[in-house]
Amino acid sequence: MSAEPETAAARTRTVVEELLRRISAGDPEHISELYAQGDWKLDWPQSEHHSAATPWIRHRSTREDAAAHYRELAEHHIPQQAATEVERILIDGNDAVVLGEIRQTARPTGRAYCARFALHLTVEDGLITRHHVYEDSLAVARAFAPGTR
Repeated sequence: MSAEPETAAARTRTVVEELLRRISAGDPEHISELYAQGDWKLDWPQSEHHSAATPWIRHRSTREDAAAHYRELAEHHIPQQAATEVERILIDGNDAVVLGEIRQTARPTGRAYCARFALHLTVEDGLITRHHVYEDSLAVARAFAPGTR
């Protein structure tokens, strides 16, 4: 009796679950090993200028960019005051959608925020080629805005 070949959906789930484990562990270089050259976008109004307060919110395309994203994200938040709840992972072949909620505290202002998110990933040949994040960018912007409470 031979084992059935692994399906695209099973391979995608394996990579997505490993990504979430690595993000939880917090090592940007180890996280970035799961990325290939690809399409990386964060949901932010295109007309808005991305400030120095939120440098991780910008288009990326390389493995080095992925590592930089996770480093910048960590540098601008208080790790002891962060949590992510993954509510559901939906898989369709090479595509996955992760739904959940993040709770973070902006390091420069000390303001906490909570944002629902959807993360659309595409996995090809065991690596992530698409990383699109849709989140409450207004909550993030308010947490990092100087002089507001």
